[in-house]
Formats: sequence, C-alpha cells, structure tokens
Amino acid sequence: MELWNFIYNQLSEKRRVILLTVIECKGSSPGRVGFKMAVSQNGEISGSIGGGVMEYNMVELARKRVSSDTLESLIKRQIHDSEAEYDKSGMICSGEQTHVFLPLTSSDLETISTIKECINNGEKGILTISPNNIHFIKDDSSDFQVSAFINSPKDWEYKEFIGLKDTVYIFGAGHISVPLSQILRMLEFRVVVFDNRKELSTFTANSFAHQKHIIDYNKVEDLVPEGQNSYVAIMSFGHKFDQIILKQLLGKKLKYLGMIGSKNKVQSIYDSLKAFGFTDNDFNRVDSPIGLSINSQTPAEIAISIAGKIIHTRNGEKK
Repeated sequence: MELWNFIYNQLSEKRRVILLTVIECKGSSPGRVGFKMAVSQNGEISGSIGGGVMEYNMVELARKRVSSDTLESLIKRQIHDSEAEYDKSGMICSGEQTHVFLPLTSSDLETISTIKECINNGEKGILTISPNNIHFIKDDSSDFQVSAFINSPKDWEYKEFIGLKDTVYIFGAGHISVPLSQILRMLEFRVVVFDNRKELSTFTANSFAHQKHIIDYNKVEDLVPEGQNSYVAIMSFGHKFDQIILKQLLGKKLKYLGMIGSKNKVQSIYDSLKAFGFTDNDFNRVDSPIGLSINSQTPAEIAISIAGKIIHTRNGEKK
C-alpha cells in the first residue's frame, strides 16, 4: 500500500515516476515476480526489487530516465552471475530477473487512486502493465493470480491479481493491538480491530488499523469471512470474552486462528467449550498460547511474536 501511496503523492505534485516491476525471474534470484519499486522525479524511492548492487544500479538508471524527456518503457534483464557475458547484475546468486520500467505521469492518477481505494477497502482487482499503459479493474471473482509474456522490447505484458487479500482480524484493542497493527500493516496485511469497550485509549490511538469497530462480542461470527485470506488474533479483555469469541469462530475455515493466554487459561477455555460439542481436533487448529516462542514480555515483543507466527503461516514452507 505504501508504494501506491507514494506514487499517488508524487504524481499529485506533478512529478513523474518510474514504476519498476519484476515480471520474470529464474533460479536463485533476490527479486521475485511482482516485486515493485517506484522512483520519483525528485529522486525519492519506495519499495524494493530485491536489494543489493543490482537494485542500486536499476534505481540509478530509473533516476536518469525519469529526469529526462524519455517517456518510453524499458525492459532490463539482470543476470546474477559474474561469468555472464552480458546483463551482469553484480550479484552472484546464479539466477536472473527481468524488470520493466514504466513511466507514470499525472494522467495516471485516476488509475493509481482506484488501486489505493481497492486496497483500502479490502477489494481485489487485476493490474495490467504494458509498454504504454497501466490499467486496473476491480474483480472480486477471478481466481487469476499472475501472468506475463515478453515477445520483444515493445511487445510485452504483465498481469497481476492485486489487492490486500490477506486480512488480520484482531479481537481486543488493548495495549498489544497497537504495535501488532503497526507491524502487520508494514507487512502489507489489511488490519481490522474490534473491541466492545467504548472510549478505550488504545483503540482511539491506533492509527495503523485500516478499520476499527466497537461491537458486541456475542455477534462476531459474521464479521470474519471464511477463506485462506482470513487471519484471526483473539486477545480480548479477559478469558470470558475470549471464550465467547472462540466459540463462534472455531467452526470457520480460516487461514490462521490464534488466542492469547497462558496454558492453564487456554485449557480452561477448551474444557468449557467441550460442553458445546467441540473436540481436541477443533482445538488443535488454534495457535494458543499465541505466537512464536521467543520469551516475549513487552507489548511490542508479544506483537512481534504474533506477527512472526502469522508470517510463517502465510508463507508456509516456501523457500
């Protein structure tokens, strides 16, 4: 989201921007398909295409192009091998990646604004980048993910299903929720915070959540959609409310379901819920005590622990 905000702000100030996108990669490459970076006419940057000397060189090239009168797109391949005959990146990862440089001007503001709106609202759409155009349409129904072809420097196209598809629903707006929301937002999650307490200072102070709602904890089932994009962290004020929330969500198919609490508290909740027909198989789906075991003590440390577990769940065993 920060990338699109950056582009929007720069274009609003009548500054041109070069959008760099990795559209192809092979082997051990630091940049992956879909990595993006923006370079403004004033030299400022946002995002990353993989880092290192390769990224530095691509940024310098983008700065030269955005400062010139050249408004043509460019394809640039980088080979991460010191023995390569051409297109050497300066890295030795043994892979390669291909970037497209697309100039953006104030005429693209409407498209960028639509992308921002889509992400903020948790919606989805298809982004298309071609030699002379950036295009975006909202589309919540497609299973499409990413595709690209390169026929020549003037004949290529990249398509991506874009939007903050992964949402973390935090039940409990206490002292952990603020750093957790901040970290998750940095990680490109959409963050929704719920609490049942009005005028809670940490609820008011949380400027990182995309949405905040005061609710009745007895009516949470319909607030969290099922699916591989839904993550839940239960950390309300007291085990009574944690149990009420967990009872409503245990039967849902979620990507991640975690609940804060000591082992004794967690077991007490599980024992109570067995009276409603839940079994150990249901409880085994719950990450509780929540987060990675890193001996966390402070709210920020606990937030890092929870975020770490959510990252691991999202990325799985991908290498």
